[in-house]
Amino acid sequence: MDRQFRTVITGTGSFIPQNIVSNHDFLKNTFLERNGTQFEKSNEETIEKFREITGIDERRYADNDMLASDMGALASEQALEMSGLDREKLDYIIVAHNFGDIRNDNRRVDMVPSLASKVKYHLGIKNPYCVAYDLPFGCPGWLQGVIQSNYFIRSGDATSALVIGTETLSRVCDPHDRDSMIYADGAGATILETGKSGSDSGILSHAARTDTETQAYYLNMSRSYNLNNKDDDTLYLKMDGRKLYQYALSNVPGLVKQSIEKAGLDLGDIKKVLIHQANEKMDEAILHRLFKLFEVSDIPAGIMPMTISKLGNTSVATVPTLLDLILREQLEDHRLNPGDNIVLASVGAGMNINSVVYRM
Repeated sequence: MDRQFRTVITGTGSFIPQNIVSNHDFLKNTFLERNGTQFEKSNEETIEKFREITGIDERRYADNDMLASDMGALASEQALEMSGLDREKLDYIIVAHNFGDIRNDNRRVDMVPSLASKVKYHLGIKNPYCVAYDLPFGCPGWLQGVIQSNYFIRSGDATSALVIGTETLSRVCDPHDRDSMIYADGAGATILETGKSGSDSGILSHAARTDTETQAYYLNMSRSYNLNNKDDDTLYLKMDGRKLYQYALSNVPGLVKQSIEKAGLDLGDIKKVLIHQANEKMDEAILHRLFKLFEVSDIPAGIMPMTISKLGNTSVATVPTLLDLILREQLEDHRLNPGDNIVLASVGAGMNINSVVYRM
């Protein structure tokens, strides 16, 4: 069997909710410390400091009647249309998420049936051999689905896969935790297929790691900082921001470097670095550390496109949405051309990191 081919991206799609939530909308919140005491600083000061660190001005929330699987299906329709692939010929549907379908009126995890099965249902796919499953892997989940799909396709087990990242993080936010301002909702989808034999385009390499010795609970689920409400046993997404920042800065650049070198490339061969958008200052620090590892001092302008200021952190949806916006020429001053080498990278709960080098 011919193995002289690579896995290629033939279609992308995204769903960006219409509901804009600005930083100003959090002025009414009562932000508390971990011990339940109120901040000494005013909300105005807290929010401005948050904006300076994260770069976030606004984010998008899904409509009350919309679920993560709904958004994933809508993004998938776009990806299928761009690819031109007959949906009945899909071999795999992989949906990356962390919380399942959380309804606005009942914020408990719902993963039965799997979101992938729900997406397959919404897409109207009848083929029973289109296998649909979910992938919880923190924020790097979508990219891990891409890595798995590459294995399926390269092994000859499949010729196509639909990989989706979708999340409604707004529904797992503690309104008393200032970190809740980071999170947003959205979905991104990608069609991967067997590339043409001998073509230079496609996935060149990947690298991934999981650190749990001391890092496993940097992101976790815990109760609200509003300790006075003892009847509320709801679990909310919590993070140790300082330790997460240090972990990412210490480990992401090295893994990205590893993936670039596995592809037989140098940093100068990379046109764009599409990295998970969680914190603007953290991403900038990661990029600087990456260039330092390659002993390169000049960072090309525009090498790291950013969407965080308007879209916030959409977890698994961030990188596929970013890629889709660039390919559809909807991100100002950012274009990709045939032959361009790009890096796709993410870091998140687990703690997990992954990186893929792809040639357009």
